[in-house]
Amino acid sequence: MIKPKKYLGQHFLVGPGIAHRIAGSVTCHRGCHSVLEVGPGTGALTVPLLDRGDLDLHVVELDEESVEYLVTEELLPSNRVHGVDLLRWNPDLAFPDGAPFIVAGNFPYNISSQILFQVLDWRERVPEVVGMFQKEVAKRIAEGPGSRTYGILSVLLQTYYDIDYLFTVDEDAFDPPPRVKSGVIRLRRNDMIDPGCSFSHLKRVVKGAFNQRRKTLRNALISAGFSEESIPEEFLKKRAEQLSPKDFHRLSVALIPR
Repeated sequence: MIKPKKYLGQHFLVGPGIAHRIAGSVTCHRGCHSVLEVGPGTGALTVPLLDRGDLDLHVVELDEESVEYLVTEELLPSNRVHGVDLLRWNPDLAFPDGAPFIVAGNFPYNISSQILFQVLDWRERVPEVVGMFQKEVAKRIAEGPGSRTYGILSVLLQTYYDIDYLFTVDEDAFDPPPRVKSGVIRLRRNDMIDPGCSFSHLKRVVKGAFNQRRKTLRNALISAGFSEESIPEEFLKKRAEQLSPKDFHRLSVALIPR
């Protein structure tokens, strides 16, 4: 039996109910039936994804012991089990020629934000994400403006995805039980192609605004290297959490160097 490894942030799902519910939440948005499961561990979610019968499944797993288990137990053939770090992986190895793919998983909590930033880099190829996160992270991603938990990932992900918080999972659904509850969310790609500026510029503005979220945008953005003259007057006295994604798009366009 494989033991969860703390340094990898592993918490294995126990019992099939939650895993089947996650697998059933994949809607094949935009007609995509290719799925990349991240961190399958011992296959608790892999099995119900395969049982659906309509998904072309590949998995990425960093833990060598889990990779060996998935192959030797014949859950998947070896060419569909990629024993690499997702953040250093080329999706063309599984989905060639720029083909789209859905991202699903019981995501390791210690790199969940990095996974979502990777999804943003792949946003033109990823029409849907269905996954489990620490509840606070899941709520933050789905939260709207005006909330204390609304932040950088909220704005960036909501720019390109419609987000639904699906359900909460208690600690006893895992081995070992985490110290926090978990939340399952679904992201489905919207029609946003161009918010008026490059993604790197938008990210710089949003990060600059939230990195000192207690300050007004005037002070936060000046600290981030933007000139006061370039900040529209309507935003000067507001704080980052008060702006919707569309507000950030307008602000970012105004801050493009002339």
